[in-house]
Amino acid sequence: MDVLAKGVTTYVNRRGITGPNSRIEWALGLMNDSDTISENITHLVGNGSSSDLKTVVVGRGNQKQNFTSEIVHWGLDTDGFILKHGVMKEAASSIFNGIGRIAKGATRSNAVQESRILMLSEKARGDANPILLIDEDDVTAGHAASVGRVDPLQLFYLMSRGISQQEAERLVIHGFLAPVVSKLPIEGVKKQLTEVIERKVR
Repeated sequence: MDVLAKGVTTYVNRRGITGPNSRIEWALGLMNDSDTISENITHLVGNGSSSDLKTVVVGRGNQKQNFTSEIVHWGLDTDGFILKHGVMKEAASSIFNGIGRIAKGATRSNAVQESRILMLSEKARGDANPILLIDEDDVTAGHAASVGRVDPLQLFYLMSRGISQQEAERLVIHGFLAPVVSKLPIEGVKKQLTEVIERKVR
């Protein structure tokens, strides 16, 4: 989990390489207050190997963030899954690049990705760029991406029940990130990340 203060520009570079029938699970909570460039690349070299990448991001203030997640399929029968959800507050901006690359010869591989960004203000910005690079025929690949603003009716409904705007935003953020956080494989990491998100949205 990354939690770095303002006034820093962060470059994070993560790499993974799988052997036969092995698995790499990434669970990333990117909660910096700094400008961030993050690059996460997994090479599925071994036949029958897989990788599952889950990322949650909360941006606030004037942060500028760029997140590239790539899974490269080299071996036969490999599976790559990318799931990223981000919330941008105030004037924060982010770019989500998701790349599923299937090399020639990586037969029966499966590349799936989903990127979603929720913007909570008029000045917040988000871009989701799903990219599939396929050099083999007998494969499965798919992607989903969405960028949008919070529904003002959601906030209005919560506020009409006596909830403050800040608390309503907090509930919306937790709800938006929950599909990723709830799928994290380790309970301790899930709890720690929920606490960090709570600090960031208050």
